[in-house]
Amino acid sequence: MSKLPLVGTTIFTVMSKLANENGAINLSQGFPNFPVDEKLTSILKAISGEAIHQYLPMAGYEPLMEKIANTIFTSYHRNINIASELLITAGATQGIFTTIQAFVSFEQEVIILDPSYDCYAPAVVLAGGKPIHISLNDDFSIDWGKIENAFSSKTAMIIINNPHNPSGTVLSLKDIEQLEFLLEKFPKVLLLSDEVYEYITFEEKHISANTRNKLKDKTIIVSSFGKTFHITGWKIGYLVAPSHLMIEIKKVHQFLVFCVNSVAQVALSKYMDLVDVQKLGEFYQDKRDLFRNLMKSSKFDLLKSEGSYFQVASYDSISKESDLDFTKRLVIEHKVATIPMSVFNVDNKDKHLIRFCYAKDDETLIKAAEKLCKI
Repeated sequence: MSKLPLVGTTIFTVMSKLANENGAINLSQGFPNFPVDEKLTSILKAISGEAIHQYLPMAGYEPLMEKIANTIFTSYHRNINIASELLITAGATQGIFTTIQAFVSFEQEVIILDPSYDCYAPAVVLAGGKPIHISLNDDFSIDWGKIENAFSSKTAMIIINNPHNPSGTVLSLKDIEQLEFLLEKFPKVLLLSDEVYEYITFEEKHISANTRNKLKDKTIIVSSFGKTFHITGWKIGYLVAPSHLMIEIKKVHQFLVFCVNSVAQVALSKYMDLVDVQKLGEFYQDKRDLFRNLMKSSKFDLLKSEGSYFQVASYDSISKESDLDFTKRLVIEHKVATIPMSVFNVDNKDKHLIRFCYAKDDETLIKAAEKLCKI
């Protein structure tokens, strides 16, 4: 009997397969197609012959952890204790899964805001819990009254994703204050703050839970080197949490992966001396602006993109097809792969929206836009 009977082949796999079969430009899956920084690959080559291929300490490689702590202080003015408040993980998804396994028990509930990243709910189900999906408004803003009404004595956790995938929105100060108010009202509820796109923001920076004194004691923050340094295939990230929570997270982590890839940790510890994460937003803002300018003559209505490397667009003026049918036809007939937004909603709510990933080289974006503007 399946523990995840509702889980099949993901839409990302489906669309990438369709793109390959049809020779289409792939703006569906959220990964870059441009080269990794040569400084990082040079470090990787240089250290590959060193004695760094055995197990590292369970929590992580101390020099890397120190660099992360320095980055957190520089970015958010938060001092963390690397021995008790930091954990290197095998990607953000493992960090999310580990956290949920540590704190969600049988029949407890976890609030998930839809549209949502697809790894949240299965992790809750595997922990024996119940995902409670609350839909965002049509403009992806949050109805906090609706969320408060969903809280109960069974609520163990609420998950936020800021900057948000798939919408590309960023939570406002008012949203953060509403969240703080809600968690003060329900003091036993934990916050899992998925901030993997934390350095990919544009006009307005995201407000990290790292900066909020009212949240720090009850929050687990998820970060991703894959997103920050364009190395999604390395599957390496980290968690920040207060020591009383991290103790429980490490118990699960120890028996799930024990420790994370040693070569990757050593390489990143050296690379972090050579790179400024604060410039990542400028890099992707240039790509966002290029794509949006290229799409001005298209019939797509582009929504705001405040963070992440995703652009949501309405195709309402082009077709009344379902978003799944439209995206499949887009691949087959127009040779551009995207993601239908309905798949991020548990009820498959379809607002005729699709998601583009613009973490691509300029040539790819130009060629894709040329095809899209002819529709």
